[in-house]
Amino acid sequence: MTSRIDLLARPKPNLLKFKDRHSVYWLDELPAESKKSSTTSFEMSPRLEQLARSKQVGRFLEENRRPSEWVVSAPALKACPSQRICSLALPRVPAQDWQPERPLLAPLSVAVKTVKATPRICQLAQPKRMKMMLNSFSAESSDHTVTVPTATTSARLLQLASPKQVHPQHALDRPVSWPIPNHVLKTSASERLHLLARPKIRQALFEAYDPYRVSPAARAATASPKLKELSLPLPRKCKT
Repeated sequence: MTSRIDLLARPKPNLLKFKDRHSVYWLDELPAESKKSSTTSFEMSPRLEQLARSKQVGRFLEENRRPSEWVVSAPALKACPSQRICSLALPRVPAQDWQPERPLLAPLSVAVKTVKATPRICQLAQPKRMKMMLNSFSAESSDHTVTVPTATTSARLLQLASPKQVHPQHALDRPVSWPIPNHVLKTSASERLHLLARPKIRQALFEAYDPYRVSPAARAATASPKLKELSLPLPRKCKT
């Protein structure tokens, strides 16, 4: 009998080498091949078979209850409709101001053909004034040259249009390579510069660090009355 360690030490089977897998579940072993079909066979439950059946005709339904021609009874022949049925049988009367639809090609009346437009209608029928001005300007320009008046700018516009002056103390970009003066080459760093140039010494926590060591100042410290007041529990949480 193999032990648990030997069972876990076995490599998992490579299931990716099987190309045609009809199941969506991951199987440790291949299913047994069936001779009938390679697809999954389904079994119908009694409920599914009941739902698959066609709907039965109701038992209270009378087939061919009336033929296309049937005998009218004597009371139906002698029946008289009431006043309400007669009023409902009448067709609906159109509205009082209803007019039938106007045909698309309605003949024009003589009054419409002989009507004359009023001065107001003629005024509204004219194109816009801008178009008239452009037409008149183009007509005048075609006849003779038109002198266009020259526009004059104010002193404020000229002042705003002038480019901004460079500041007198503005310094241009320094070149990438420039000559170093002699006094800079001959300078020597002072002790203060050497001290500042040294990197800061940092001591790691795991090197000579004791988290349980209490400093002498902490041993001799005494709590103030405010700290003692804040350290007391709330009165509503104290049990008598």
